[in-house]
Amino acid sequence: MGRPLAEFGVDKLKVKVFASREEMGQAAGEAAAKDLREFLSKKERVVVVFAAAPSQNEFLDTLAQAPGVDWDRVVALHMDEYVGLPEGHPQRFSEYLRKRIWDKVRPGEVHKIRGSAPDPEEEARRYEQLVRANPPDLVLMGIGENGHVAFNDPPVADFQDPRLVKVVELDETCRMQQVHDGCFPRLEDVPTHAITLTVPALMSGEILHCVVPGPTKTDAVTRTLRGEISTECPATILRTHDHATLYLDAEAAAGIRDLWEN
Repeated sequence: MGRPLAEFGVDKLKVKVFASREEMGQAAGEAAAKDLREFLSKKERVVVVFAAAPSQNEFLDTLAQAPGVDWDRVVALHMDEYVGLPEGHPQRFSEYLRKRIWDKVRPGEVHKIRGSAPDPEEEARRYEQLVRANPPDLVLMGIGENGHVAFNDPPVADFQDPRLVKVVELDETCRMQQVHDGCFPRLEDVPTHAITLTVPALMSGEILHCVVPGPTKTDAVTRTLRGEISTECPATILRTHDHATLYLDAEAAAGIRDLWEN
């Protein structure tokens, strides 16, 4: 594993910058696997919340290959899902996770958000009960181009949200990111609504690993680390968590060079 170019803190948030996306993903995957093994040495069941996005590819590939993880005792949740895409649709986040990691490691339990459920509000309530029954130990996440965490875009993010899961309308920047990521050919093809874990649900995890590569995330990373902690950039809330680490490649960290080149 490559050594980070820099390690520093912003408020409570630990930040690690790597020369390449591959080194970043490998380091984050190995760190998450280490945490999983430690949790499993102390608990019978460990709950992991997964993010689904191309930004997580190298990270999840490393985690899937990690030795010594008893996946039979892992409960897998995921943090968001589009409303309205049919079961098995290739752009469903549960499909991404199934192919990228779940089919490889076979967690003991996998609980999917049913984005095609006839009543999305009822499905959000169902999944909220699952989250309440399975408090997250480890949250594996990213940051969106608009600073969102899960699908908590700036217009709907609420740091004091009473809900753990809710239905949200996606803002245009968020939807355009799906086009930039190659997930959809055109903006009009991207669903307008999703079911998401809320900010308090994500922050309830005991340990958070946040993986953010690439030049399209430079602005969001800069605002996350330099801006006021507010829902104008929801990812700023990470700076208040006691056990959160942000993994960046040099491109994503380009806007904060003064923090890691000194």
